[in-house]
Amino acid sequence: MPIIIPRTLILRARTLSRLSAARRQSTKTTDTDKLKKSFRGQLYDSTAQRIQNERAALMSAKLRSRSAEGQAGSGKVSGTLAGIFAAGAVAIVFYYLGSLSVPAPPTNSTSPLKNFPTPKHDVSKSNLEASWTEFVALLGAEHVSTAGEDLARHSTSEWSSHHGGTKTPFLVVYPSTTEEVSGIAKICHQRRIPMTPFSGGTSLEGHFAPTRGGVCVDFSRMDKILRLHKEDLDVVVQPAVGWEDLNDVLAEDGLFFPPDPGPGAQIGGMVGTGCSGTNAARYGTMREWVLSLTVVLADGTVIKTRQRPRKSSAGYDLTRMFIGSEGTLGFVTEATLKLTVKPASESVAVSSFPTVKDAAETVAEVMAKGIPIAAIEILDDEPTLFFKFAGTQSGVKEQIALVKQIGRSHRSQSFEFARSNDEAHELWSARKEALWSVMALRRDENDHVWTTDVAVPLSRLAEIIEATKSDLKASGLLGSMVGHVGDGNFHCILLFNKREQGVADGVVHRMIERAVKMEGTVTGEHGVGLIKRDYLEGELGMDTVDAMRRLKLAFDPLCLLNCDKVVRVEPKDGKRK
Repeated sequence: MPIIIPRTLILRARTLSRLSAARRQSTKTTDTDKLKKSFRGQLYDSTAQRIQNERAALMSAKLRSRSAEGQAGSGKVSGTLAGIFAAGAVAIVFYYLGSLSVPAPPTNSTSPLKNFPTPKHDVSKSNLEASWTEFVALLGAEHVSTAGEDLARHSTSEWSSHHGGTKTPFLVVYPSTTEEVSGIAKICHQRRIPMTPFSGGTSLEGHFAPTRGGVCVDFSRMDKILRLHKEDLDVVVQPAVGWEDLNDVLAEDGLFFPPDPGPGAQIGGMVGTGCSGTNAARYGTMREWVLSLTVVLADGTVIKTRQRPRKSSAGYDLTRMFIGSEGTLGFVTEATLKLTVKPASESVAVSSFPTVKDAAETVAEVMAKGIPIAAIEILDDEPTLFFKFAGTQSGVKEQIALVKQIGRSHRSQSFEFARSNDEAHELWSARKEALWSVMALRRDENDHVWTTDVAVPLSRLAEIIEATKSDLKASGLLGSMVGHVGDGNFHCILLFNKREQGVADGVVHRMIERAVKMEGTVTGEHGVGLIKRDYLEGELGMDTVDAMRRLKLAFDPLCLLNCDKVVRVEPKDGKRK
């Protein structure tokens, strides 16, 4: 039986067949188009390909050109780098050779003498003459001197204990302000010229001896009282103000400045040596009476150590560091000093004793009992004590009664009072002028004077005075002993000539040795200078002296300021061990 197919299915099949044929035809056309392009298409493709090839060729050429330039530049860079490397190598070699002559910065806390750098000053004639021109431009020709008498006067003195090997400075400069002192220091620092300060010139231990020649800085034009603060009890002065002149001015306002060293001393030198004087028993030394300092350092830098209040906890105490430094760390150009009220009543008395020991024991007991006596001084030839009493009238009477009683218990033979102010001044002057009294006994111009001092604890004072007196007598030298015995400090004044030099050396050496063994000091107020340098190690120990040397190196690395004072910077024999 024939199969009958519905018309709808037939129509659907025909439609699908036509769609399938159309899809196949579409596929064949696409493939053919890929294989056989039109002329326009082929032209477009050909042009695009050519442009692409040309661009590739151009890029290749550029790369080759750059490569060639790079190779040429590489040669130049290589040459430059080679030059830089060679220069660097030379620099390294020279740096290494230079490092061999420049020691590495020290890392230890002290500076032993063997490690201290040898001072290298330029005192050549050409350098010094060139400096003269600069000093004249700074100060004026009238304040720069090369006169022979000036150079000699600034080298030593007849009362100095340092007599041998004295040099003279090349010139003397006379500044008038801190700024001028700073300018002097800058010139010397740049030219490596050593400087020596000069104030009153009354020092005894060779403090102003110009051991390296160079320039002497004389402060005599800086002699002004700058400011007086009466309500604050302080005064600002320049270094060439004399303590006696200062007290004459202060007396008008009922004030006074207690430190009272030898006649003619000036504030600059008094600060430098840390002096005291006859009033030290009651008022203390210079260290207690300086509030602040203006100081010019070795390179010309100007510093002020502190302000004016009576006390301060602000940092290191630079004020007291410069006191007693003898111009080796910096030059003082201004000092702010404490003042006190002048006592309402004063009295001076003299008491004699059969022996120096009796007199010394009297002093020890007076001080041990806390009697507020102003001063006690001793003269040894006819053992005599000079007393100064100060305070209210009733207080002075009480002090006198107590001291007379103590004196009698130690065989006091007399106790006489000055009957007027003039007589009191005359009596006290006898003590203050002991040095000149001994110098007046010189046999001829070949005699030298040696004034030295030590200090010991009060309990050992009588012992050391008696021993030194016996030693002086046995030596056969003409001499005298005086002292500020109220604070355990006494002086020995010797006359000797060249033949007797060794004997004098022995007396002084044994006196110092005794003091150190008694836990005393090699100098109570004169300072170290040149004479006492080698005794410091025995008193303080090597490490302490080495620490002082480090301080010197820190503030004055070129060793320009008062070289060779306080501590040695070169061995005696010039050999470093």
